[in-house]
Amino acid sequence: MKHLTILVPDGENNLSSIVGAYKIFSRANTHWKETGKRELFKIELASVSKKVEFHNGLFSVKPHVHISAITKTHLIIIPSLNHNYKNAVKGNQLMIDWIEKQYRHGAEIASICTGAFLLASSGLLNGKNCSTHWSAAENFRTMFPIVNLQTDKLITDENGIYTNGGAYSFLNLMIYLVEKYYDRPTAIYCSKVFQIEMDRQSQSAFIIFKGQKLHGDEMVTKAQTYIENKLHEKISVQHLSSKFAVGRRNFDRRFIKATGNTPVEYTQRVKIEWAKKTFENTRKTINEVMYEVGYSDAKAFREIFKKITGISPLEYRSKYNKEALV
Repeated sequence: MKHLTILVPDGENNLSSIVGAYKIFSRANTHWKETGKRELFKIELASVSKKVEFHNGLFSVKPHVHISAITKTHLIIIPSLNHNYKNAVKGNQLMIDWIEKQYRHGAEIASICTGAFLLASSGLLNGKNCSTHWSAAENFRTMFPIVNLQTDKLITDENGIYTNGGAYSFLNLMIYLVEKYYDRPTAIYCSKVFQIEMDRQSQSAFIIFKGQKLHGDEMVTKAQTYIENKLHEKISVQHLSSKFAVGRRNFDRRFIKATGNTPVEYTQRVKIEWAKKTFENTRKTINEVMYEVGYSDAKAFREIFKKITGISPLEYRSKYNKEALV
């Protein structure tokens, strides 16, 4: 029998991701037994504390074991840390060291949402792909610059390390892991019992793009503001670099370093974010919105919109605007 460790870090973290992981894997175990096989996992909640409280003591978890009692585990699940990831990293160094040690001894690790901060603090994500909640992306990049953050991806899978996007998308990661460890029929069974979509790949449609502004490069900040104030116009990178009296190559380099996007990508994301909000809140047609964000080619607009959100403008409007359905 394999061993599954669901971690319960000290500090305020996310109870739903702990309970959700426990319930889905417990149900997968039960289904596995019902089909005539042995339980695949012994599931244990582990911590450095005998009791961890949530929501100002409204709920509490009493983990099965102290992490030091687990000498060998096969899969570790790190729950979301909510928005207290900086404090959680500081207060859980013993757990971070244990995670790193277990991975070196063959364990696989899955982080949920901002649990990626705990995982990245172990150094195990250095040079690897990773996802987390889109709202935490800016802080994550600042804290862990050598991790390849992929905020558009719902799930990453690399060298026995799994990460996922934000909030309740962890349910998709759990189904993904059930299929990986059990089989496809068990994953389908769990997806039907818990009513979780199978094979979701992206969290792009949920991202609210705000733009990285904490980088300290004043020229880039001015360029970002200019782009955001001129979203109805077509702006060339040559025009931007000339406006701020910086050579084109140097402008590109500084912009990418500061924001994580090329000037063209940043401009596209600003325009598409405005288009998304317009689709959500007005009855304007796709062509009207397209012209308002400076596009005249419907095909190009559709392609860029889908590249950034994962769905077409028509699908997006139908999904998020009730009036559009009438």
